[in-house]
Amino acid sequence: MTAVSTRPDDPAGTASAARRTLAVASGAGFLAFLDLSVVNIAFPTIADTYPGTATSTLTWIVSGYAIAFAALLTPAGRFADVLGRRRLFALALTGFAVTSLLCGLAPSATWLIAARILQGMTAAFMVPAAMGLVLAATPRERIGAAMGVWTAAGGFAAVIGPAIGGALVETLGWRGVFLVNVPVALALIVPGLRLPATDDPQRDTALPDPLGMLAVALGLGSMVAAVTEGQNWGWTAPGTLAALLGGTALVLFALVRSRRHPAPALAVTLWRNRQFALANAGSFLFAATMFAWLLAGPLFLDRIWGYSVLESAAALTAGAVAAMVTSMIIGRITTPMGQRWAGVVGALMYTAGLAWMSTDAFGTDPALWSAWIPAGLLGGGGIGVVVTVYGTVAARSVPPQQFATGIGMNVTARQVGGAFGIAVLAAVFTVVPDEPVRAFHLVFAVGAAIGLAVAALLALSHTTDDQL
Repeated sequence: MTAVSTRPDDPAGTASAARRTLAVASGAGFLAFLDLSVVNIAFPTIADTYPGTATSTLTWIVSGYAIAFAALLTPAGRFADVLGRRRLFALALTGFAVTSLLCGLAPSATWLIAARILQGMTAAFMVPAAMGLVLAATPRERIGAAMGVWTAAGGFAAVIGPAIGGALVETLGWRGVFLVNVPVALALIVPGLRLPATDDPQRDTALPDPLGMLAVALGLGSMVAAVTEGQNWGWTAPGTLAALLGGTALVLFALVRSRRHPAPALAVTLWRNRQFALANAGSFLFAATMFAWLLAGPLFLDRIWGYSVLESAAALTAGAVAAMVTSMIIGRITTPMGQRWAGVVGALMYTAGLAWMSTDAFGTDPALWSAWIPAGLLGGGGIGVVVTVYGTVAARSVPPQQFATGIGMNVTARQVGGAFGIAVLAAVFTVVPDEPVRAFHLVFAVGAAIGLAVAALLALSHTTDDQL
């Protein structure tokens, strides 16, 4: 692995260099989260464009990105540590711009899903490289604040994402939500190349195991495919069982192989750190409910309350603002005990918001101010807290030379959980297709139950001065 420079005169160690690095990396995080939020708001319109394609299949526009992102994040972190974070960051930004263009030009649903998978692959290389740059340039006592800014950048993207997405869909159609990524990504490349080097790439170090990478990607994809398409194929059909069991076998193979391989696709040794393992488990669990909620919200507003794209965008802003504010606040808490109990409160806020949404208060009659806004504030505020807490814990629990790899694994856990959450959402809608309100209530109730489990996990975690 590469070494992080600690020379006193190293420009990367100055406050100015740390601020510049955080600004550019947060821009990349903004871009990634912007793409997520605008795709959610555009999803109903995309579904209308392809009426012959089942909704469960179209969810691959979201989950395909998440799976590719998750499968490559951990090896991408190792690529960043070995080849150089700054160089890989610039290359990934370029790739993200190109794949976004492919999404915007997609002539069919199949093309769009394939382009989204490629886009997720480029994002997988961009995020750990960006965070590796930030964490290497940031004093360890300031990591919590840096993670708060990073999360707030995502929250800000979520704030303006629905508005931008709504405006683009209304004026240019849904293709505009992908094409907007191109100039933003290109604008970040030049300042990214000018960042001070915070590592010393060692090209003689082995790159991640390609067979293990392939096994992870195919395994996760097969497992999510089984859950997503199980209703269409039949839950006991040979194809469903083969995808589920085969995918599980491939993931287990990758895990076993990574324990013995000199350049593993998955850095499983990091899981020996209890703090890091708990952070990843919690991130997986919380993302399953968070991703499902973020996709179900725009669908509910469109299909149940009949909101236009712009009306939906405005309604979704409340939760996004709350997430941005709470992430900035929680980033200022520096003690493990304080972060732990803040996380419990955040998970309970999220649970309360979704539990409310599973009741008759969210029926066929619109109730924006009496129900949607307060529930959105609770849910969004809880997301900002929990995501920041787990991100900070994961960052603090890995050695500096493995920053990119560790962050990659934590975001991998979040993306895999999110992919399964979206798959469960798709399965619910296929189980009760003729009762849409009931289906949404069921999705929100399941999400609330998972949020409560996350609160319990945080509350029951034993904490010392340096452990969550």
